[in-house]
Amino acid sequence: MTENIFVCGLDEANLPTLSAVPDADRYRFHQLLTIEELQHGEVSMPDLIAKAQKILDGFDGSVDAIVGYWDFPVSTLVPILGERYGTRTTSLESIVKCEHKYWSRLEQQKVTDAHPRFGRVDLDAADPRPPEGVRFPMWLKPALSYSSELAYGVKDQAEFADAVARIRAGIDRVGKPFEYVLERLDLPPEMADVGGAVCLAEEALAGVQAAVEGYARDGEVTVYGILDSINYPGSPCFLRHQYPSALPEPVQRRMRDISERVIRQIGMDSATFSIEFFYDPGTDAVNILEINPRHSQSHAEMFEYVDGVPNHHCMLRLARGEDPGLPHHQGRYRMAAKWYHRWFADATVHDVPSREDLDRIEESIPGVRIDVSPHEGQRLSDLPQQDSYSYELAHIFTGGDSEDDLREKYDKCVAALGLTFDETRPGSRDTKNP
Repeated sequence: MTENIFVCGLDEANLPTLSAVPDADRYRFHQLLTIEELQHGEVSMPDLIAKAQKILDGFDGSVDAIVGYWDFPVSTLVPILGERYGTRTTSLESIVKCEHKYWSRLEQQKVTDAHPRFGRVDLDAADPRPPEGVRFPMWLKPALSYSSELAYGVKDQAEFADAVARIRAGIDRVGKPFEYVLERLDLPPEMADVGGAVCLAEEALAGVQAAVEGYARDGEVTVYGILDSINYPGSPCFLRHQYPSALPEPVQRRMRDISERVIRQIGMDSATFSIEFFYDPGTDAVNILEINPRHSQSHAEMFEYVDGVPNHHCMLRLARGEDPGLPHHQGRYRMAAKWYHRWFADATVHDVPSREDLDRIEESIPGVRIDVSPHEGQRLSDLPQQDSYSYELAHIFTGGDSEDDLREKYDKCVAALGLTFDETRPGSRDTKNP
């Protein structure tokens, strides 16, 4: 019997990996709102809920599951719609406890000290100052943001003031609709006057970055994979994610333990999660960067290359109340990476390859997949949801049997893309291109 799975923000890039899960022929995937509707421009939660309900109410068939693999507002739409249509999902409160960065820190500190010093920043103050006890260098970020949007690393008061001004100017785009979601919850006293448009300051973490992926089901928390995240030299921007992690097993064991404790504390169930960590080899400290109340769709190809099954499998099985167990090391390659081909200055892009061109590149280099972000003649500063320091040109997935193999395939793909640029000039990003 075919089951109807409604995917909030279903996109062409993820359809192949969704269709590669075991027993995919039993599912029929339906798009529930587009990425443009969900994440571009001003976000109106009442409008999005009404649009989604119109689609679901007008569907001539059963609504067997409602799922999503994006951050807010998708993450909150899934439990809101799930309550109305009787589909399986974790609670809205558990989602918000992850996504609201300040509330998340309050929950984390109840079960672990593996987090940086943090505090709220008063955006309405005439002369905003760092929270007491939080030292430079630090990161300033809204309680909620997309893809590190409006997140700034600062090392002194002058940079702090500049970052506050930038955040103050842009925070309402997501902060205000987030407050609509907060109003649906019975908030604890420590969150009663916080709201969604709040700025968080955290001491900067040092070391190497890693991500833990797992799921919660029937009160049990399972970690099924740990990946390394490697930055461009001298930059806070990701160069690649690599799976499986090369960190020492005792360090990975500590990350698993911390993940299990915080997910239980937050109360997630019937849901996937992804937790980002820093490990400092100099001090042997492990610290949580952030908790995402969904698996990372950007890791799907890597799990498929190494384990033989995309991590979407866990999301789908949980939504149907089934065991989401993931196989290990049954894929074609020993390791895999997702590379971020970036540009560190504003420019106009030309010679962007077509999908047919990309298909030819993928056929000529075994174990690669390429998604290009800009379209022909687009200015990079017009790309949506970029971080504060760079522009993403392409995501390049590579599978191989060594790091050298992964990098060689990446270099071949970058050369084959043949992107060119004009009017390159410094914008709001660094000008170096490592």
